[in-house]
Amino acid sequence: MLNHHRTPLAWFNLTYQKRRIITSLAGVSFAVLLMFMFTGFQNGMYDSQVQLIRLLNGEIIIANKLKYIMFVPEQFARRRLYQALAFEGVEAAYPLYTTNGNWKNPVTKAVRPLRVLAFNPQDPVLPLPGIIENSEALKLPRTALIDIKARAEVGPKQAGIVTELSQQQIRLVGTFSLGTDFAAGNGNVIISDQNFLRYFANLGPEEDSRTLNTVDIGLLKVAPDADVEALVKVLRQHLPKDVAVMTKEEFAQLELTYWRENTNIGFIFSLLASMSFIVGVVLVYQILYTDVADHWVQYATLKAMGYSNRYLLTVVLQEAIILSFLGFVPGLIASIGLYNLTAKATGLLMQMTVGRAIQIQVTTFVMCLISGVIAIRKVQSADPAEVFG
Repeated sequence: MLNHHRTPLAWFNLTYQKRRIITSLAGVSFAVLLMFMFTGFQNGMYDSQVQLIRLLNGEIIIANKLKYIMFVPEQFARRRLYQALAFEGVEAAYPLYTTNGNWKNPVTKAVRPLRVLAFNPQDPVLPLPGIIENSEALKLPRTALIDIKARAEVGPKQAGIVTELSQQQIRLVGTFSLGTDFAAGNGNVIISDQNFLRYFANLGPEEDSRTLNTVDIGLLKVAPDADVEALVKVLRQHLPKDVAVMTKEEFAQLELTYWRENTNIGFIFSLLASMSFIVGVVLVYQILYTDVADHWVQYATLKAMGYSNRYLLTVVLQEAIILSFLGFVPGLIASIGLYNLTAKATGLLMQMTVGRAIQIQVTTFVMCLISGVIAIRKVQSADPAEVFG
């Protein structure tokens, strides 16, 4: 009886020519890279859109009931925060003010809109490095912190730079790191609530002036032993119906749902990822088909020796599996490098998580397996009679 299990035929078929195996792995890695990049851009846009929400220092969010996403300019009365403070389990309430302001590049004098985040520097609304250290400096008139990940067109970001925000002089006292999203395409700037009044309380007859009596986002800090879900239900029942009360994660999911279901972003990147999968199937099929064609005589000889079609098909599928694992590693390494470059260039939150890497690994395995299933038809057609006449 033939003992064919001792010879790793699939491995020898792939590696007997070094140039061919390198070319084959490059093709698989290219398909892996495409899938990583397209899904990375999609995840990066979604992650960037909710990163500010998840960094806010509070377990419960209060917002205007009409505010279905972060950048919708709908405010609510600040007294709702004072009312929420009366409930057991609520330790603190922080108001956050947001708007857009025109920032002048101090070098080129070009003006670009930045998202303005304003709060009392004594409140730990956004406890990030750079913000905590410069909280005292933010209390000074006409001072600001700028996002170090803001686009280069915004201009220099060093402390001490003097420029203009909404046509009024402002001085940088430091930087912080946040990143861009759809509402902050150029970056973010942080000022105190008192400076918020200086820049946006009197905007003229054609623009809405702001006061500290209306808040964009309210943050509730909950006691460590409090049940957040139960507290949210109580607040929903007792606070006036002009506000919406939700956990921070619920607000983040509301944001994600809007961008997934009401925009074309998800469809476009899903389509591109699907196309890269199809490209990968074609590439791997060509690799396997070429290998089978080159060894067609050998496959026919094996069939003449008594090896079954099932065994020969197993060899081709083994080659597909080997390609999926060996080709995945270079694609993963290249993707990590491109993720870092893209994050630096765009400010997007490009994260390579273990779960996402496993997802692409499984997709690559399926991609190669499909290619193998298509390519085995050539093995099935191998006829010893055609070889030995």
